Amino acid sequence: MAYDFSALSGADFEDLSRDLIGRELQVRFEAFTQGPDGGIDGRHASGPVKIILQAKHYAGSRVADLKRTMARERTSIDRLAPQRYVLTTSCKLTPTTKAELARIIGPALLGEADVFGPHDLNGLLRAYPDIEKSHLKLWLSGTAVLECILRAASHRFNAMTREEIEEKVRVYAPNPSFDDARVKLDQHHVLIICGPPGVGKTTLAEMLVYAHMAEGWDLVAIRGLDDGLVGIDDTRKQVFYFDDFLGRVALDKSALSRMDSDLARFIKRVRKSPNGRFILTTRAPIFEEAKRHSEHLADKQLDISRYLLDVGVYTRRIKARILYNHLLVTGTPQTHIDALIESGKLPRIIDHKNYNPRLIALMTEGSRIADEDATSYPATFLAALDNPTQLWDLPFRKHIPTTCRHMLMTLFFCDQFGETIDVLREAYDAYHAELSRNYGASQDPKDFEDSLRILEGGFISIRGSAVSFVNPSVRDYLSAYLDDLTLLKLAARAAKRTEWARQVWQHSRRLGIHEQPGSVDLAALAASFRGVAEAFLSLPVQKRVETKYSVSFSADGLSNTDRIELLIDWWFACGDARYVELIQALASFPVQGWDSWRDGGDLLAIITKLRDTDYYGMLHEAASIAQIIEDGAVELIEDFSLNSEDLERLVEAEEEWRDGLGPRIQNALTDAIGREFRDVREVVKQIDSESTIDEHVETLERLAKRASIPEAVLRNAREVAQERKWEIEEQTRVAPSPSGRNVDRGSGDTFDDVALANLFAPLWRGNG
Repeated sequence: MAYDFSALSGADFEDLSRDLIGRELQVRFEAFTQGPDGGIDGRHASGPVKIILQAKHYAGSRVADLKRTMARERTSIDRLAPQRYVLTTSCKLTPTTKAELARIIGPALLGEADVFGPHDLNGLLRAYPDIEKSHLKLWLSGTAVLECILRAASHRFNAMTREEIEEKVRVYAPNPSFDDARVKLDQHHVLIICGPPGVGKTTLAEMLVYAHMAEGWDLVAIRGLDDGLVGIDDTRKQVFYFDDFLGRVALDKSALSRMDSDLARFIKRVRKSPNGRFILTTRAPIFEEAKRHSEHLADKQLDISRYLLDVGVYTRRIKARILYNHLLVTGTPQTHIDALIESGKLPRIIDHKNYNPRLIALMTEGSRIADEDATSYPATFLAALDNPTQLWDLPFRKHIPTTCRHMLMTLFFCDQFGETIDVLREAYDAYHAELSRNYGASQDPKDFEDSLRILEGGFISIRGSAVSFVNPSVRDYLSAYLDDLTLLKLAARAAKRTEWARQVWQHSRRLGIHEQPGSVDLAALAASFRGVAEAFLSLPVQKRVETKYSVSFSADGLSNTDRIELLIDWWFACGDARYVELIQALASFPVQGWDSWRDGGDLLAIITKLRDTDYYGMLHEAASIAQIIEDGAVELIEDFSLNSEDLERLVEAEEEWRDGLGPRIQNALTDAIGREFRDVREVVKQIDSESTIDEHVETLERLAKRASIPEAVLRNAREVAQERKWEIEEQTRVAPSPSGRNVDRGSGDTFDDVALANLFAPLWRGNG
């Protein structure tokens, strides 16, 4: 693969040059910063032998520019008087050009062979492929690798363009986190990237994903653990990616109680798969809160700490590189770059206590700061770091019309990973109407289209039919802005979908009114959901997805158990008897029926809660509702389509909530377990993975204890499973990891203010 090195910054090119020339000459070069360095980018000094390396990153520039620069360098070269001088450049060279450069450099150059142009450097990369892999930005920017990534892209990446990927790679500042992450991921098959907001968790995860896709792995970007559990296939190399798996703003404890066991199960499942990798990101405070409330995340047998990688601790050199790369790539006006460098405020920015890559990206984005006066840009930059929560306040309140503010507030209550235009339009029309009526604002039929057009690029991103916030910090800002009871009551009245209703109700917990018994405010809010509550009896739970080869079902609304729990919450808050009637109706006629996966164990939990006065026992008709749900649960368990995984979840729930369950549930579970053993041969015939068979056997062993299955029956099931394993011909193998390693060039050396100034000097227009 031939590179033109345009994806590298000047500092990146110096790093590559030191590694390649050092390997070729079998010496170690000391690293020096870019800028007015006295003609040295690398130095090897051993006894009387001194070798000087100079790297000139002139990709796309004219040879005449390089020759003028080297003529100016001649004085420094003669002063240094090295025994050997080596020049590397990304400028395209001919034999004639090399001869001219040799004449300009003078006697320190032993021969034209010590001038390494792009063709020479590509030759060294072929000779030393481990160096190619260790320079991630170089490798990922290669044409063949980009084509591989684009071909393999799916789900949330499917609308990404080559230019978007190239820009992400160019602004990335390699650091030790990548190597640590790759080692953990290869070792455990699971990696949880954890850290404060904006420190680069998603960027690191995407670099890992790109690296795997470039090596032929299939990306499965998931929004829920259901997607992962259904999609895992041991015969294919798959990397599962779950960004911000505990939520971007707030963690709902009831949702956690439903998902943490699934997370533990999926982690165990991926660990057993030879071809599975699982990358998750989460915010540190939310993850710590989750561990306090989750027995599964705190389970010592799972030992979640083994998979954790905490990011966000950067050396001064790396932080400087991040800012340098963004100024170089993201369209920051040259006038603003000059003002920033001339202001002398670079050290204060780099060392600021609130420094993080997200803020750096926002404050260097050309389209965002183009209207900012260049002379005030350094002060504005520091002000944003001093008070990052206000970064979006002025643009939100003053720079966009009311219709656009309504659009952003609408998007906040939609799916946190983005929403389709059709669903967003439905939500916007309803919420925009409520807000406009309440505040006396005008409305126009074109408000939706106009708002999308105005907001795109600055506040939102539109890819295909999906709309999302351009940056997670917009959602962070809106989270605080929407801590307003009036705005939430209007959102509740505007709710057209079940997920929207739950999102509004969950967000209202931030107001603290849920902790106030008999709160008038809470009652008023709960009553505002009456309209959407009526629709709970008809809004779909799942939708049918048809492809050329298969038919499947995916979630299209809250599960029936989630709906019942919301209705119970609202009844407790406001006492509206209509909510009780809706609960009874939903329990008797669940929308699209009870679902073993989505309702499952929650059904048994609700039954016990309804029979316990400490939970829902004070609800009108609680006992009769519990009986109706129990009848439905028994019918679900007796369904012959229930698989072993769903059955095990039900068994676990029965053990947890047994006190409130009748004997019919226990008997139905015992019968269903017996059925699993009778049908074991038919079940394993459908499995084409050895690790999946092993997992199935482990499930049967746990179920056997619950139902007192005879040892002979269990032994027979193990034998049947072993026979199926012997039938499986295709053996999976783990693909080898790249042999190259990124080097932490920032560790063990100093990076003072002089080095900082030298790094940014080439970006200054006054530097010539």
